[in-house]
Amino acid sequence: MSSAQRVLVTGGTGLVGRRLVASLRAAGRAVRIVSRSREPAGFAAGVEVATWDGRDLPREALAGVGAVVHLAGEPVFGPLPTAPHKQRIRASRVDSTDALVASLAALPAHERPDCFVCASAVGYYGSRGDAALDESASPGDGFLAEVCVAWERAALAAEPLGVRTVRMRIGIVLAREGGALPRIAMPFRLGLGGRIGDGRQWFPWVALDDLVGLTRTALDDPRWSGAVNAVAPGVVTNAEFTRALGAVLARPTWLPLPAAAVRLALGDLSDELLGSRRIVPRAALDRGYSFASPELEPTLRAALGA
Repeated sequence: MSSAQRVLVTGGTGLVGRRLVASLRAAGRAVRIVSRSREPAGFAAGVEVATWDGRDLPREALAGVGAVVHLAGEPVFGPLPTAPHKQRIRASRVDSTDALVASLAALPAHERPDCFVCASAVGYYGSRGDAALDESASPGDGFLAEVCVAWERAALAAEPLGVRTVRMRIGIVLAREGGALPRIAMPFRLGLGGRIGDGRQWFPWVALDDLVGLTRTALDDPRWSGAVNAVAPGVVTNAEFTRALGAVLARPTWLPLPAAAVRLALGDLSDELLGSRRIVPRAALDRGYSFASPELEPTLRAALGA
C-alpha cells in the first residue's frame, strides 16, 4: 500500500486502535477513525474523524481510503455473561463486519480500498489441549469459536470484491496502557495471584507493539492475505505465565483459582480462561516477520515497568 493512501480504522479509540493510529501517524500516514463521538479525546492533530453508530458505516467515511482496519468490538470480559451481553459481542463483530463489507460492495470498483485487515481472535480454535495450531487448523467448538467463524466469514466476503483481506486471530494482548494485563496483574500485586484451574492450558499472548507491527505489515505487504495468528512465538501454559508474572512483580503465586469458580462466574465465556490453545504464528514467521517481543518475561517487565 502506498504511504500516501489514507487508512480507515474502526475501533480507533480502543487500546489497539490508539496505538495503531499513533504508529501510522508517526510514519506520515493519513488516518481516519470512525467514532460515535465527533471529537474523541486524546488524538493528535491531523487524525480525521467520521461518525457512525457502531454498525453501519457511512459511505463518505470510505472516500479516498486505501485500506481499512476493522478493530471494533464489544469487550468479551466486563459485564456479566448474560444473553444480551453475548448478543452484543456477536453483533459488534459479525453485524458490523457484514455492514462494512456491504459498504465496500456499494463503492465503484475503482474506489474500493486495496486492503482490508479484520480483527478476529484465537477463540476461533476452541479448546484443543496440547495440539499445535497454525492457521490451517480447523475451527473449534463453543460460543466464541462460533462468533469467530461467523466474523471471519463476514470478512471473507470482501475478497470477491477485489480487496486483499487479512484476518488477524489475536491472542491476549499485553500492554501497559490497559486491556487484560492490569486486570490479571491486580490480584498478583495483592499477593492473591495463582494459576487458573490446573494451569496446564496454553495461554496465547502477544505484545501490543507486535500486534501493531503485524497489522502494519499486513497493510503494506501484498503477500499477506488470509488468516494470521497474531500471537508471540513464545507460547506458555497458564502455570508458566503465572510463575513469570509472580517473578516480575515479586509476589507469591500460591492461590489457584478453581475451574469450577471460573465456570460459575463466566458460563460460556469461561473457555477463554480455561481453554487450551497452543497457537503457532506460522503465517507471520513464514513471511519473515521478526517479533520485537517473542518471550514472555521481558514483555511483562516492559509492560509493567518492573
